[in-house]
Amino acid sequence: MRIPTRIAITLTHSASAASNHNRSCYSTCRAVLVPSFGGPEVLQLHPNVQVPPLKPNEVLVRSRAVSINPLDTRMRSGYGRSLFEPLLPIILGRDVSGEVAAVGASVRSVSIGQEVFGALHPTAVRGTYTDYAILPEDEITPKPSSLSHVEASAIPFAALTAWRALKSTARITEGQRILVVGGGGAVGFAAIQIAVATGCHVATTCGGQSIERLSAAGAEQAVDYITEVVMNLFWIILLAMKNKATVRKVKTIDIERRYLSNDVEVAIKGKFDAVLDTIGVPETERMGINFLKQGGHYMTLQGEAASLADRFGLAIGLPAAKVAELQKQIRYRYSHGIDYSWTYMRADIEGLIEIRKLCEAGKLKIPVDKTYPITQVREAHEAKDKKLIPGKVVLELD
Repeated sequence: MRIPTRIAITLTHSASAASNHNRSCYSTCRAVLVPSFGGPEVLQLHPNVQVPPLKPNEVLVRSRAVSINPLDTRMRSGYGRSLFEPLLPIILGRDVSGEVAAVGASVRSVSIGQEVFGALHPTAVRGTYTDYAILPEDEITPKPSSLSHVEASAIPFAALTAWRALKSTARITEGQRILVVGGGGAVGFAAIQIAVATGCHVATTCGGQSIERLSAAGAEQAVDYITEVVMNLFWIILLAMKNKATVRKVKTIDIERRYLSNDVEVAIKGKFDAVLDTIGVPETERMGINFLKQGGHYMTLQGEAASLADRFGLAIGLPAAKVAELQKQIRYRYSHGIDYSWTYMRADIEGLIEIRKLCEAGKLKIPVDKTYPITQVREAHEAKDKKLIPGKVVLELD
């Protein structure tokens, strides 16, 4: 895990806005601060938060839209407190779309005034819920001209998370079979589109309201699941695949496990080359592991590094997390002959450029369900906490 250095976020009573070539003279701006962990009520929009001087490899982005990711609401509630609590107040936000306001001395890939989009790494302390976000040069790229700032801001963090799992870890190739557990979320939806664009055959689980959207995105099998019967549904759909049946939609039904013999389980194993599990509960992990062929890759978004660090502190928790992951890797390597890994978003400029190309080709898009002005950030977080809005929510900045 990348450990951030402490940065000072100080409040002032003056504002200045000017830029000169590659040096930023923006001194203050609005930003949403998290002074303590808790519910949406802890979010504070301050009018004058200091803009730090740019490092040589950094870019100052005038934010036009920033999306809300699950990581944002979890961090606000205290996820990662072992890392972030000593650094409070912090600024939430990972995704951003906007224009370049200033660049560091060594930046060459973007220029002032250019429209860009990108995403900060998960442990950044100064996030993007601010008028002026600061990102390293390798975390932004020119924005697809076909997308608005709102549309573009919904993509980078989720797509880079999926990209790392499928392209960097599993190294998927044309013709392979990919299972995405939880395809209705932003990461799952991005993973489906990336896998389809690679030429893979994709199956996914999702809520009933997402089946048509995921099928339209290229998923050959979109399974409507309820936790209690998700395993049963997959037995049926994969048996149908084995019999070369065409399955476009399977609704949740009540099936007793007594109809699912061990012979069926043995017959349908080895159907997938890679499984990306965005849910990460024990049942979906067991399912994903059992549906992999030997040499396949199981990747889960629900790694234990942050939770163990929060429980035992960084000094004990991070080594304990590495041991826990290594134990599972060894166990599944010997029991199933597969590779197991926790996957996280990491900065990947080559991946971000490829994601931009997919967006420009119309092969990758994450729909936005609702937008809020940055002044209503509390309402936006409350809506996500209460699951009132299942899809992407974006904050717009004037």
